[in-house]
Amino acid sequence: MTVLQISRRFNGPPGSGNGGYVAGLLAERHPAAIVTVLLRNKPPLETPLHLRDGNLLDGTTLIAESRAGAFERDVPQAVSFGTAEAASSSYQSNDIFAGCFVCGSGRSDGLRIEAGGVGPGLVAAPWIPDATLPIGSALLWAAMDCPGGWSLDGMFERPALLGSMTATVFDLPAVGEKCVVVGQNHGDQRRKSFAATAVYGSDDRLLGRAEQIWIRLS
Repeated sequence: MTVLQISRRFNGPPGSGNGGYVAGLLAERHPAAIVTVLLRNKPPLETPLHLRDGNLLDGTTLIAESRAGAFERDVPQAVSFGTAEAASSSYQSNDIFAGCFVCGSGRSDGLRIEAGGVGPGLVAAPWIPDATLPIGSALLWAAMDCPGGWSLDGMFERPALLGSMTATVFDLPAVGEKCVVVGQNHGDQRRKSFAATAVYGSDDRLLGRAEQIWIRLS
């Protein structure tokens, strides 16, 4: 059994851990190359959580579960850093996500991955990792989280939270490397919305890819 604690720096919605980052912590400890993580309850911050047999527990409450996964869709294609940078200038957040570690525009200590549209159902954002955090696979899982959500239709009218994420990491970027994160909308099924994301390095090498199911709040 492993004890994990989510620092408040890595929050997503107010008072809970960022889903991609939490999922990445579980994936780091899973033997499969491609891992699916299902988020069952909000991950509490600054609280000792127990990881047992792939399940993350807060006492007897199941927070998340991990298992071997597989991809069902094509990976989103790369776009240039300049295109992603221009798209990011159109980024708009809302009160639910303004403090998010990954995409929150109100965070000076976050990743500030602010995705804007580059095509129908397609968004992109620039990302330059810095030296304030260790660059590991959990950080890439976090980077691949929010752009999927911002690719969905109507996130202001019908906000959604990450329900599950299937991902793998192929390589890690260097500090200061100009990366691009891409998100692609794959449609809706009642309250479920589907997306795929990818992060590319400065030489267009694929660093990681993910597929997600988002759950609309209404």
